Amino acid sequence: MLVIFLAIDMLWLGVLSKNLYKEQMGSLKAKKPKWSAAILFYAIYIFGLYILVIHPAVVDMSGLSTWWKGFVFGLTAYATYDLTNLAVIKNWPVKITFIDLLWGSTVTTLTTISVLYIFAR
Repeated sequence: MLVIFLAIDMLWLGVLSKNLYKEQMGSLKAKKPKWSAAILFYAIYIFGLYILVIHPAVVDMSGLSTWWKGFVFGLTAYATYDLTNLAVIKNWPVKITFIDLLWGSTVTTLTTISVLYIFAR
């Protein structure tokens, strides 16, 4: 599950949106990521995704349920981050908020569906 999520997220962060965050966030963006914080995020996120979405989906083998629960989990988690930033950080880009909400929903949905497919085989 972690490998799938990281592969998709690294494709997004390292290739597809490489310059987007730099352009939109300007001086708010760190030159180098704080890897300890990134690793902690991935660990907590994947743990929550497993407990709340993946495990119940594997038990029930419910594809449709997995799709929408993964989508809602991703939307909720990314909205917590981005909407809080929008509320309290001066000059936080609205465009990034909307892109991140879409991305969080997408990467989480793709991960949940992929994992369920692997377990169903």
